[in-house]
Amino acid sequence: MSNEILYILLPDYAAHEAVYLSQAIASDEFALKENPKYINKVVAPTLEPVKSIGGFRTLPDYSFETMPDDYAALVLIGGFGWSTPVAEQVVPIVRQAIEKGKIVGAICNGASFMAKHGFLNSVKHTGNGLEQLKLWGGGNYTNPDGYVHTQAVADNKITTANGSATLEFAKELLLLLENDTPERIEMYYQFNKQGFCLLFANQ
Repeated sequence: MSNEILYILLPDYAAHEAVYLSQAIASDEFALKENPKYINKVVAPTLEPVKSIGGFRTLPDYSFETMPDDYAALVLIGGFGWSTPVAEQVVPIVRQAIEKGKIVGAICNGASFMAKHGFLNSVKHTGNGLEQLKLWGGGNYTNPDGYVHTQAVADNKITTANGSATLEFAKELLLLLENDTPERIEMYYQFNKQGFCLLFANQ
């Protein structure tokens, strides 16, 4: 479905990196949304459960072979799987997404994977530091001048973030997706960034 957000999870994925984005898609501050604008779906190499770094197992909605061609956004969740051979199966998926003008997000090692395959060579981007992007990217990474030393950055429908920027990553993607008004997205960001006690000091 064209309103699905597809989260690519590889073995040993970083579960926390999907939390703020997926939560804001599915719920507001009161409860689950009755009619959410988007639907979260998990894509993994196969339909077998995929294990996170922390040991949680997630049952995918799609495998690489059964995932739809039409969707709202493709999100590469970080983790240790991006440095393994199975990650190479994601290359044509990302290439097709970019060619079709889809929103693409990549965090932590997902961003390093993007550098490795030349997907960051025409956009501003960030990740787990410029040196890691150069290390992973080698000769395929030709845009070090496009690196921005910030938590997360969006450019031309591609959002990248470092592994500590789960919340900033979510904010940039929520804005691209127009999941809510900019003011409400900023409220969600500040609430989770600053915390209840700081925002509501007199409660």
